[in-house]
Amino acid sequence: MKVSASFLSSQDIVRDLVKLNETDVDYIHVDIMDGKFVKNKTMPFREMKHIYKYTSKRLDVHLMVEDPASYVPLYAGLNTEFITFHVEVDKNIEECLKLIKSYSIKTGLSIKPNTNVRELVPYLPLVDMILVMSVEPGEGGQEFIEETKEKIEEIRTLLDTYQCSAVISVDGGVNDKTKSLCSKADVLVAGSYIINDDNFQEKISSLR
Repeated sequence: MKVSASFLSSQDIVRDLVKLNETDVDYIHVDIMDGKFVKNKTMPFREMKHIYKYTSKRLDVHLMVEDPASYVPLYAGLNTEFITFHVEVDKNIEECLKLIKSYSIKTGLSIKPNTNVRELVPYLPLVDMILVMSVEPGEGGQEFIEETKEKIEEIRTLLDTYQCSAVISVDGGVNDKTKSLCSKADVLVAGSYIINDDNFQEKISSLR
């Protein structure tokens, strides 16, 4: 199991990024919120672009925004492996996925807890990762929605049916207790579970 660490709930981002860089975490999960698609808003790109100074880890960028295409060129210029946006944006999805691929970056589509997995089907040929939200997006520290287990399994079946090699990532309320509900996933995104502990490596290892 790969682990992607989110710093959304961090009180000292620079310190925590430096600490994460000393662990074997696979990715740094970067949450981008515009205050429109979700109610909260994260720091602007002019500040976020300095992340490379504090970590050499590959970035796993999660766009919770209404107009993902406008953010893609910005984050494509960083040490980014995945750029993910929401299928609920429901406009220009195919064009945005192709835009991400034009930068030789892996594509991701995220899906909210109450969205039907069939919404993903038209885009599977262009997708490298499905990000399953196990909480309502936009805020850290929420409890894992247990029905997510069935959703992950449904998406795994969908990928097998359409012979799609995309990985499944799970984001929200992930910890050493809820990871058992994510056995069909490939990547676990954890924020407060890691960041709020003194020993980052111990928490990361407990998720593998």
